[in-house]
Amino acid sequence: MSAFLFNTFFRLLALLPLDILHGFGALLGRLTYAASAQYAARTRENLRQAGLTADEAQYRDMLSATIAEAGKGIAELPWIWGRPYDEVLGRVRECVGLEHIIAAQQHGKGIIFLTPHLGCFEVSALYAAQRVPITVLYRPPKLRWLEGVMRGGRERGQASLAKADVGGVRLLYKALKRGEAIGLLPDQVPSRGEGEWAEFFGRPAYTMTLAGRLAESSGATVLIAYSERLPRGQGYVIHVEPLQLDFAASVPQQVNAALERAIRACPAQYLWSYNRYKIPRGVNAPEARIEE
Repeated sequence: MSAFLFNTFFRLLALLPLDILHGFGALLGRLTYAASAQYAARTRENLRQAGLTADEAQYRDMLSATIAEAGKGIAELPWIWGRPYDEVLGRVRECVGLEHIIAAQQHGKGIIFLTPHLGCFEVSALYAAQRVPITVLYRPPKLRWLEGVMRGGRERGQASLAKADVGGVRLLYKALKRGEAIGLLPDQVPSRGEGEWAEFFGRPAYTMTLAGRLAESSGATVLIAYSERLPRGQGYVIHVEPLQLDFAASVPQQVNAALERAIRACPAQYLWSYNRYKIPRGVNAPEARIEE
């Protein structure tokens, strides 16, 4: 698809109501699951590995909901990125834990938002950007002509993007030094030398160390934040919880434990299809179990 055709189609989709896009997304999720054996197998394996269901019937129900929610996450992007900023923020029905953001601003050492692949993570940064300048680390898309659409949708309010490279990390440090906020995807698998093995739902996962380094060097407040997708296109609820880190212990393990707590509150909206347990190139395979 050419850049012109994609942009035209994207703009047309953005005109549709959110509930229609979510309905289409649920269908898209099921079609994708049926079409890709690898995608389907990874979704099933990761969800079952987490051990969040009491029996097989409950597991099947959650799997079905997970498949639908993953599709909604794709279908809602034109609406999130293409609608006016104020209209998108208007669909945030509540921010549970807003007081933690306010307290962090008063602390004045910066804020590190850790937002996992849970719910509509695109909305979380846009919501934060109305209250505080925020620099979000991102990986450019493989199709270069998609980057303009993505940046246009994400860099709104007081939000800016920093590429996931050395230069981008410097921008994060500078933002925290100014007392601003930064955003990271803490469950994104880092490259060799940028992570360590830590248990995630009982299985070793290569986990970024960057969040801990930034927090320790800056004294910034660390917040776990995610956006719960409400049914029938009603909007979103932002959830924010503080994370007190013990730098004498494994920070990646503490982060993963906090992510688990957030995911358990909204398990069907986690992106279980993501290859969270992959072994990055050049990284030695983990031991069978991480030592506590």
